[in-house]
Amino acid sequence: MNHPDRMTGVEKRAVFSLSLLYIFRMLGLFLVLPVLAIYGPQYEGSTGTLVGLAVGIYGLSQACLQIPLGLLSDRIGRKPVIFGGLLLFAAGSVLAASADSIWGLIAGRFLQGAGAIASTLTALMADLTREQHRSKAMAGIGASIGMSFAVALVLGPMISARLGLAGLFWLTALLAIIGIILLWTTVPTANRVTTNAEVRSVPEMMRRCLRDADLMRLNVGVFALHLMITAQFVAVPAYLERMGLDVARHWQVYLPMLFLAFLIMVPAMVAAERRGRVKPMILIAVALLGSSALGMALLGHSLALFLAALLVFFVVFNLLEANLPSLLSRTVYPGGRGTAMGIFSSFQFMGAFFGGSLGGLLMARWGLSGVFILCAAVGLIWLLLALNMRVPAPAPNLAVEIGRDEQQRKTVLERLREWPEVLDITVIAGEPVIYIKVASDFDRRRLDELISV
Repeated sequence: MNHPDRMTGVEKRAVFSLSLLYIFRMLGLFLVLPVLAIYGPQYEGSTGTLVGLAVGIYGLSQACLQIPLGLLSDRIGRKPVIFGGLLLFAAGSVLAASADSIWGLIAGRFLQGAGAIASTLTALMADLTREQHRSKAMAGIGASIGMSFAVALVLGPMISARLGLAGLFWLTALLAIIGIILLWTTVPTANRVTTNAEVRSVPEMMRRCLRDADLMRLNVGVFALHLMITAQFVAVPAYLERMGLDVARHWQVYLPMLFLAFLIMVPAMVAAERRGRVKPMILIAVALLGSSALGMALLGHSLALFLAALLVFFVVFNLLEANLPSLLSRTVYPGGRGTAMGIFSSFQFMGAFFGGSLGGLLMARWGLSGVFILCAAVGLIWLLLALNMRVPAPAPNLAVEIGRDEQQRKTVLERLREWPEVLDITVIAGEPVIYIKVASDFDRRRLDELISV
């Protein structure tokens, strides 16, 4: 039996391979964001409104399809859904690259968004890691997303200057194909065996997730978080330009900030997990998130003070981005992880959609301070809702080596499924290890006796 405080080889491989897959997936998304509004007006039939639609339609289709694909992954498995999503993303990229009109570009962007696999990727990461290591795993995903964003801010304008917007879309199609190769060659396969969970219809599974107050607090939280970060990126670039930093140099602000944020965030998160102080950490982070936004509204006269407030925002954003999915996977009922992750991701992308829309509207009417005050108000509302949140005590998660003998594996799995104190079983394809989530009254001596037979 593996030491519970150490990641197994499978867990390490899962974190590395899924983070790498996220990098290729998100890099394909982020590369076009810095330049889409610049090249969009060149398309036939283009208007300012339609260019904006081309930018935002991706998030809308993502939000609409996260739940269905999350549900589907609970039924047919994670990898087939991820494979199909990457194919759709590649197809959308090809359609956008071949487009001559703005409507062709919009259709391509919509099809890109239809490859909505964020919830399934997160659910697969949760399948392949135990709860005591899940925050670290989610932090790896958060870091990969941040790194993709930073790299895209640098490379997007450089590549488009040589290849144009069509060239960028062809590159995103290639990145999706590389992601498919990674999926089938490096990502472990998890075959989940759910015990003590009722077989429910799709509407019942969704209703159960939506009626759960603790899950809904997390859904509202991720909606608020992504509303705030998207609105910030409507206003912050304009502020930096106002302070004399041209667009080509903005990455010089973002890249070191993301790096510093990660260095500060990881020790704080690990300390809170070890001391059982996750809820206070979340409440403090939400309070700092709103306060930093208010600080940006009030301290805009000083570039140094503004950047200090922005650094605080990035630190707590990364902290919450890593912890919310981990809390969701801990809170959700057995057998509903993909469904819950689908709803969670839909709230996330809808938050981004509303953040961009409201951020642009408020900046046009009340300037940069209007956007930052919106973020501060959203942070306050989230804090009030989070005061009553409950953080479930971590259920013991064990990594158990049961050998490669098929008959022995079959016998052990059949016995484990009969034990009421075994809540979930995850079988790692091709590996001699399984993960089991057990109730607090689980007797490990029975497990040792079973494995030794």
